[in-house]
Amino acid sequence: MTYIQAIIIAIVEGITEFLPISSTGHMALTASFLGIEKDAFTKLFIENIQFGTIISVIILYWKRFIDFKKFSFYLKLFVAFLPAAFIGILLKKHIDQVLETPLFIAIVMFVGGILLLFVDNWFQKPTIKSDEGLTYKSSLIIGLFQVLSVLFPGLSRSAATIVGGMQQKLTRQAAAEFSFFLAVPTLAGAFAKSLWDTMKENPEILTKSNINLLILGNLIGFVVAMFAIKFFISFLTKHGFRIFGWYRIVVGLIIICLIVFGYNLSVV
Repeated sequence: MTYIQAIIIAIVEGITEFLPISSTGHMALTASFLGIEKDAFTKLFIENIQFGTIISVIILYWKRFIDFKKFSFYLKLFVAFLPAAFIGILLKKHIDQVLETPLFIAIVMFVGGILLLFVDNWFQKPTIKSDEGLTYKSSLIIGLFQVLSVLFPGLSRSAATIVGGMQQKLTRQAAAEFSFFLAVPTLAGAFAKSLWDTMKENPEILTKSNINLLILGNLIGFVVAMFAIKFFISFLTKHGFRIFGWYRIVVGLIIICLIVFGYNLSVV
């Protein structure tokens, strides 16, 4: 992987991590289009540059994360985090195998896009304007929605958790913000496990050059995500999900057509 390739993937990650369009799918397919070698480091890079986007959430919402008086905030995140953590550990090999099948990712993106076209009509009367109004039961249900994104790479963790939040009567903005907050323990856990597995199974790839690529990727992902989060909150509040639905449908169809016509897409 070159520095230019690392920068491109990091920009894709920063833009897509908090949008309902699947960051993992976009990064994996971008790596394929760029012709990046399918190896242990490429996989590690894609899984670990999400750490930078975690920092962007903490900085943008730092008041929420340092308000230790509201301990229920952390408990709700923990409750919502548990289902995906449990399933992720159990099914990591399944997830890795699915990420090697671009057709599956494309189909999930396409179907998910169709669903997003109707989300705004399904949840028209939200009653909760902040995650402070969530119960622990509601937090758990949102966590179960997040499991769908673990089982179906390409669905989008952000899309699943935002829809889960709206299903629990959160407004679009409140659902999106809780999705951002939930990303912190979820992505941090994925980051830690991925790094731990690498140190056990492929410690030789943690060279100085590769570590520099990881640092660069995280820095760029962090900066781009800062702008993407602000844009998404404003856009979602005003316009809803429809444009993201159409985007997913178009991208999914393009990828399916490329595969049907023999374009060799292989993702890490």
